[in-house]
Parts: sequence; structure tokens; C-alpha cells
Amino acid sequence: MGAGGRMTAKEREAQQLCRNVVHRVPTEKPPFTLGQLKKAIPPHCFERSVLRSFSYVVYDFIIVSALLYLALCHIPNLPSPFNYIAWPLYWMCQGCVLTGIWVIAHECGHHAFSDYQLLDDIVGLVLHSALLVPYFSWKYSHRRHHSNTGSLERDEVFVPRPKSSLPWFSKYLNNAPGRFLFLFVSLTMGWPLYLAFNVSGRPYPRFACHYDPYGPIYSDRERAQIFISDAGVIAVFYALYKLTVAFSLGWVIRIYGVPLLVVNGWLVLITYLQHTHAALPHYDSSEWDWLRGALATIDRDYGILNKVFHNITDTHVAHHLFSTMPHYNAMEATKAIKPILGEYYQFDGTPVYKAMYREAKECVYVESEGDKSKGVYWYNNEL
Repeated sequence: MGAGGRMTAKEREAQQLCRNVVHRVPTEKPPFTLGQLKKAIPPHCFERSVLRSFSYVVYDFIIVSALLYLALCHIPNLPSPFNYIAWPLYWMCQGCVLTGIWVIAHECGHHAFSDYQLLDDIVGLVLHSALLVPYFSWKYSHRRHHSNTGSLERDEVFVPRPKSSLPWFSKYLNNAPGRFLFLFVSLTMGWPLYLAFNVSGRPYPRFACHYDPYGPIYSDRERAQIFISDAGVIAVFYALYKLTVAFSLGWVIRIYGVPLLVVNGWLVLITYLQHTHAALPHYDSSEWDWLRGALATIDRDYGILNKVFHNITDTHVAHHLFSTMPHYNAMEATKAIKPILGEYYQFDGTPVYKAMYREAKECVYVESEGDKSKGVYWYNNEL
């Protein structure tokens, strides 16, 4: 009989408590600098290759085309009930691969695709517009997110609220049905609501919208590119309209609409889990600095989807530290800096379906824990 069989009830309880302890990211200023982290990474990790970057675009589009061929030429000919099984498989697989394309477009916005800014912007504009994302609009707001990660006043997305700012109905949703509702709405409508109405974004003095060139999100020098972003999205909507006229609305929804819904769901979930965890602090202006904010993120494990998503999931800490690094070098860079980061590096291998519910349950609002942690805020859920 193993030692566990001789444990008393109290010892088993103590062991379980130890397993459930959340090891928080230290909030003291790190004993290392960004320069020291960069020196630990092999120099070639920062090199961007046009050919290699395009190879991932071509690879993804080959898979997208193969799945599209199956959906157009073979799934409609399957007998019932196999066609009812094949369509959801197509939607999920196509949505996952398109999420990988979304990630490449996101790299273009960070100037991590090539050494040529114009090329990055052209590729990013085409890829993001195809997925109904306003490229420059999101590029600029996302850049500000990277500049202000972990700041309660200036971060751009998934900014947690203090308990006093929660809406009145929060206590009625702090239960299993309420959490499932929150996750359902977030995964299905969260991305378009963020783009159109800045839902879950930082508060602005007036209405903020990613499609509004004159909105408070953007400066005067950025406005022309916001018009270009809008034009890209409008062009794709027009193409979808022409396809609807030619083939029907149901055809467009089956072939394009549902996979896009999957993309949007993955995007929200990935971002949510990267920045929402009981171990991650947030800071007000009295404590925040860029490096500690960048370290207030977490890597996750999505299994085989890590590769499909070009490792944006399990190399997110390195990405926040060095956002112009191409994704194909991020794994090597992560391994190089982990020994230096020590406790400042966070990884959670909890299965995603469990993690999403757990974070929705435990991370309801943030609060400071007294004078010793003044300016530092942690997640709580007691309402």
C-alpha cells in the first residue's frame, strides 16, 4: 500500500490545499532588466524571414482550400446523418485554421512578419479584412494594450473592474448558469461588441468604436488609416453580398459565417485566458510600470492547437516582452528566458474547457489587499 493510503483525513485535506494554492506573480520590481532578457535569447530569434513567414500563410491557405473543397464538393453529397456530422467538423476545423491566419495578421500589426513595414501592413490588411477585422484600427488599439498591459487605467482590453464598479445584476450571475451565460455571450458576441462598442475595453470620455476614424481611440495622424481599415471590411462585405446573391444566404453562412464565428470565439477565449488568472496582478498608476505589466500575463496549453494557432497560446509571455519577434522563434525564446524569469513566469496547463469556467468563477473583480499591497490589485469573486 502506498503512503497515500496511510494518510489521515487532515493530511489529505492539507495536501489538497497545497495543490490548490495559486502561486502569484511577484509584484516587486524584477531583479532583471529587459536588456538582460534579450541577451539571453539567441540573436537569430529576432530575425524575420519573408520566405519563412509567407510559408506559414501558404500552408494555412492550402489547408483552408482543402477544407473548402470538401465542403463544396463532398459534404453536400453525403447521405444523412453523415452530412449533419460533417458540417460541424468542417466548421470547427476551418475556424481553427482561420484563427491561425488571424494570428499571422496580428503579427503583421506588430511588424513581426518581415523587415518591411509596408509589406507587413499590406499582408495584414488583406488577411484581417478577409476575417472582417479592421486592420489598422485594431493594430493601433492593440499596440496600446501592449504598451499598458496590467494597468487599470490605460490597458485596452479585458480591463477588470473594482467591486464598486460592478453592475447591479452581477450578484445574480455569480452562479453556474450566470457563468455559462457570460461565457456564451463572450465567445459568440464578444469580439464584434468590442470592435463596435468597446465592450470590455478601457473607459473613454465618449463613445469609442474601432470603425470611427474620429473616435477617442485614435490620434489625428492615425485617422486616414482607419478609413482604409473600414474600406477593407466594406469590400469584404460587398464580396459576401455578391456571393449571397449568387448562392444564397444559407450557403454563405455555412461556408464562411459559422467558421468566422469559431474564429471570433477562439480569439476572445485566447485573449481572455492570457490575461485572466488568479495569479496575475493588476496595477494602478501608483505602482504600474511596463515590465511588471508585461509579466502579468500567462502561457496556456491548447494541445495540438498550439501549433495550429502558431504558438500564440503558449508563448504569450515572450510575445509581450518582445512583440516584434516572429512566432516561429517564440518557443526557443521562451525556453531561453524562463530560467531568468523564475517566479515571474506563469504557465497553466489546465485544460482549456476547465480553465475558462474556473476563471469566470474566480476572477469577477479586482481589489487591493490593504496597505502592504497598495496599488496592486488581485482577482476576487466574493459578492
